[in-house]
Amino acid sequence: MSIPVHESAGTDMRNASADKSVLVFGATGQQGGAVACALRATGWPVRALVRDPNSVKAKALSRSGLELVQGDFSDAASLEHALTGVHGVFSVQPSSGQGAAYGVSDEDEVRYGAAVADLAMEAGVRHFVYTSVNAAGPEKTGMGHFDSKSEIETYIRRLDMRSTIVRPAGFMELLMLPGMGLDKGVYMSFLRPDQTGQVIATHDIGRIVATIFSNADRFAGRTIEIAGDAITGASLQESLSRAARKPIAYQRFPDSLLQENAFLGRLAERFDDGRLAGNADIAMLEKEFGPLLRFDAWLAGPGRPAFDAALGAGDAPIALR
Repeated sequence: MSIPVHESAGTDMRNASADKSVLVFGATGQQGGAVACALRATGWPVRALVRDPNSVKAKALSRSGLELVQGDFSDAASLEHALTGVHGVFSVQPSSGQGAAYGVSDEDEVRYGAAVADLAMEAGVRHFVYTSVNAAGPEKTGMGHFDSKSEIETYIRRLDMRSTIVRPAGFMELLMLPGMGLDKGVYMSFLRPDQTGQVIATHDIGRIVATIFSNADRFAGRTIEIAGDAITGASLQESLSRAARKPIAYQRFPDSLLQENAFLGRLAERFDDGRLAGNADIAMLEKEFGPLLRFDAWLAGPGRPAFDAALGAGDAPIALR
């Protein structure tokens, strides 16, 4: 099912990409939504694969000027239809790390990621951009929803198709998930007070990916780790207290919790061994992609609604993934 494009008022088709469309997967989510928005802002026609074109989020995408195509990762025919005639693809898949939201296994994620890449190559896609994770690499992490992305990366590199892989740091938005304690005047996370971890705003992921599509020859064949800021447990306490205008005490998740919750415990280990802490060269990224949002600027700007919601969230289980 395809819903025609509706041009939004004032859309400025400023570049030579105006006649080339990009298929964005996950456009109703954080990363895909940011990519779709950034592509539209730079003049790219955008097509989005959605499961339910009548959902609130899908209708909002249509109103913003996206072409919607109904489909599902498990339906190859719908993927083939969505890929017909597009110039580029932004590929992201649901993963087991998103809990019960999608009911997807690590094996499902790898299968979906490989299928999208295969079908894109068969459709003659000119530029394929896959978003992975900063923990990906040749050595396994022991966490399925990270290692699945490493498998997909390897699969894509073997194909005869122009591609770029981005490896984002943890999203700033994820720092505002329920269960972190902000409503009680505390904040818990994985970092030790003096331990550094990189983060990125999804807005900047979108902007970076849009730049990659607009400069395909420059970025083809590259794997780029991306982040916008480096924070510590101590800096989080300062930033959150300043934004809340009251003291917010920072502490690392207690050892008892990390021992009881195997998933959180393994995430903490990946921060301690550096795999999730990040190694992006932020200064070099800003030379290539322009200024990136620092955490304080994100809190004061696009992150403020999420921060205010977290301050008033009340009791909730930790929802990290």
